[in-house]
Amino acid sequence: MAQLVTRVEDDLAAAVDQLVAAGIVASRSEAVRLGLERLVDRCRRDEIGSRIAEGYRARPQTDAEVGWADESSVRMIAEEPW
Repeated sequence: MAQLVTRVEDDLAAAVDQLVAAGIVASRSEAVRLGLERLVDRCRRDEIGSRIAEGYRARPQTDAEVGWADESSVRMIAEEPW
């Protein structure tokens, strides 16, 4: 397992220490790991979302491809016994 060493502002370290004291994280190390995992996951998800959006811009769906969903929704709503 790799070890990362970094410096943070005193206010940030104090805030992390409060998280530890509150039992939200077990240690400063866990807080850093969770933060990095979330950052990496967010960036990965953003990249995937960008690729999906670019795919739709490059090849937009046609009315025929999405029209069935609208028609189906209208039928389902009409069948509700309200």
